[in-house]
Amino acid sequence: MKPMAMADKSDKSPKLPETNNPAPRRERGGWLSKIAPGVSKLVNRRETPENLWVKDPDSGDMIYRSDLEAAKWVTPNGRHMRIGPAQRMKYTFDGPTPDAPGVWETIALPEVPEDPLHFSDGKSYSEKLKIARAATGERDTMAGGYGQVQGVPCVVLVQDFAFMGGSLGMAAGEGFITAARFAIERKCPLVVFTAAGGARMQEGALSLMQMARTTLAIQELKKAQLPYLVVLTDPTTGGVTASYAMLGDIHLAEPGALICFAGPRVIESTASCRAASCRKSWAR
Repeated sequence: MKPMAMADKSDKSPKLPETNNPAPRRERGGWLSKIAPGVSKLVNRRETPENLWVKDPDSGDMIYRSDLEAAKWVTPNGRHMRIGPAQRMKYTFDGPTPDAPGVWETIALPEVPEDPLHFSDGKSYSEKLKIARAATGERDTMAGGYGQVQGVPCVVLVQDFAFMGGSLGMAAGEGFITAARFAIERKCPLVVFTAAGGARMQEGALSLMQMARTTLAIQELKKAQLPYLVVLTDPTTGGVTASYAMLGDIHLAEPGALICFAGPRVIESTASCRAASCRKSWAR
């Protein structure tokens, strides 16, 4: 066996010269390179909208956005998609003509102290409010309007799920009370479109107090003998279901809307924990 040193000397393969210069870039040639600049000037580039298609949550089919808007955000299967307060009021209130969008007077809702508990879970509550306001363009989850619905003057209050899950907090409670008292002043019905994932945990007990306060506002409507109508939209859960969402004189619900107190995941986890505790007790 030859030593390694002898093997190195026997290797007479030529070595390439070392260089730091990259390989020369190959220039495109031919007839295509000559006409490319002229063609690029003729082509009108248009950006494709990101939300051109919307997925049907029931069938999984893709629906053209303009067709869905023309159908007032109702899918071919009858599912009522989630919409914001402006669209909801535009579809609800009467317009100057039957085909025109609705016209209404915006009800100014009062402002409340922000972040009274100085809550933070890695991000401050104040910062989350700023993000939600920038995303939705709304001050909080409630938006109110006054106008005519089928020729009848009404106060309409819309709860926006896009704003922090439509959570019930001090601002939502004050908005409900303001809308109820506005309806009493105008002697007209109050119509509320509910959509919420529960109470706003960042406000603690102050959020839970709104369940009782909104209930008292409904009692004021009843004393004035004014109708209170509730339209349950997807989803209506938690403390909203346990208070003003179930105290209406008339209840309507959109097809396919999730209406419950605790969501499916909470129920599944609670049921599994109880089953596990029962198994342990039987084992003892």
